[in-house]
Order: sequence, then C-alpha cells, then structure tokens
Amino acid sequence: MTDELLFQHRTTTVRRLRLAPGEAMPWYRDPLHRVAVVLSGDVLSIEYRDGGESQRVEVTLGQVDWEEPSARVHRAVNVGKQPYEQVTVFLLDRPDAEAQPTEE
Repeated sequence: MTDELLFQHRTTTVRRLRLAPGEAMPWYRDPLHRVAVVLSGDVLSIEYRDGGESQRVEVTLGQVDWEEPSARVHRAVNVGKQPYEQVTVFLLDRPDAEAQPTEE
C-alpha cells in the first residue's frame, strides 16, 4: 500500500492511495467529509472491524464520490485484478485534524 500526501493547506488535505491486488488498508475511521476520484481499479471490498457484512464495491476510472463521515472502523481491500488508485480531497474541520485515524 502507498498513501502519499500530495497537498496540505489549512483545512484541506489531498492524498493519493494505491493498493495492489490483494492489498488492504489498515483499520481506520472516516471522521470527515471527503471527495474521492478513482484513477484505476475494478473491485474493492469494504470490511468492518465489528464483524458486519463486507460490501463489494465496483469502481470505474474517473468515478467521483462524495463521502460522508463515519465512526465505524473499517478498511478497504483490493479484491480486483487491477491495481487500485484514488486521489482523495479531505475537508478538515480544523487545520490539525487527522484525515483517517487508524485503529490498530
């Protein structure tokens, strides 16, 4: 997994995420609003740490999603055949906010 900070200014953070097929993100929360743009990939699985049913999410090049905050701990797993890549713009509620706090 590669998680690269592209831009940070006051209450805006932009990051690029890359997941090879079979790779998973660490467990995390999403406390902030964000906009995600898919650059490559085909299928992700969203797994929940509390044992809830996973969600299969098919993605397409250029897909843009508005994503709401969630306190539920989860992670994305690339279950597709292609590398997954997205750029996400996080709208922070304060300049020192953590965009996606991990929950190891």
